Amino acid sequence: MKIFTDHQARWLTGIGLLLVVGFIGWLDNYFVMWAFLGVIYIFAFYEAMKLFRLANASAYFWATLLWIFAYFFPNPDDLFYLVAIIFGGSIAYLHNFDKRLILPFLYPASGVFFFLILYRDFGIEAMVWLLVTVALTDVMAFFTGKAIGKTKFSDTSPNKTLEGVAGGIVFATIFGSMAGSYVAPTSIAIVVTFFTSVSSIFGDLFESYLKREAGVKDSGDILPGHGGILDRIDGYIFGAPMMVLALRALL
Repeated sequence: MKIFTDHQARWLTGIGLLLVVGFIGWLDNYFVMWAFLGVIYIFAFYEAMKLFRLANASAYFWATLLWIFAYFFPNPDDLFYLVAIIFGGSIAYLHNFDKRLILPFLYPASGVFFFLILYRDFGIEAMVWLLVTVALTDVMAFFTGKAIGKTKFSDTSPNKTLEGVAGGIVFATIFGSMAGSYVAPTSIAIVVTFFTSVSSIFGDLFESYLKREAGVKDSGDILPGHGGILDRIDGYIFGAPMMVLALRALL
């Protein structure tokens, strides 16, 4: 019970987010999902700009325009080639162009785009699968680490333990595969869930690295008990592309 009372704001915010996400999933409408993910995308982009110590108002215009294109474009992941062409041309033509401006388009923009791709190509069932897998990885890594964690996982995130990470991956693979069985055959669901779970661990770790580099505790303060949007979706930013790539390869 102490775990719940000591992290009350975190649990209440988590429940609220789950209700919102559940409602969006229940609607199961492409425009609504695109709009909802777009809000997440812009907030995450803003937080990433701060983490990378970038100040360029035009970046938000291009980020928004890219998301609008994604709604109509048949293959949204191809848009990153367009981004690469634009940035390459800008660097060559404008000698004082800040090369670092491509960073927020790589992280978190690319990961959030794969949320939309996953929904469009594999349906709401795949979104539920992703949610269950990453959430279980995070939650069970926390509880397992609290219960039996002893070995430090990485200097980047000193509070994470190897035992906790292993526990999160095992639980997520077992129960996430059940959700995945509505999208893919069980054998494929197990493989996809495992790699998605592992990827989400490193998504969380990567955001921890960015925060350490920036010298901040949280990416923002919009979510009580969680910090910023990036603090909440960091595992998904790596997990979503992995799930899409694995499903494309195995189905």
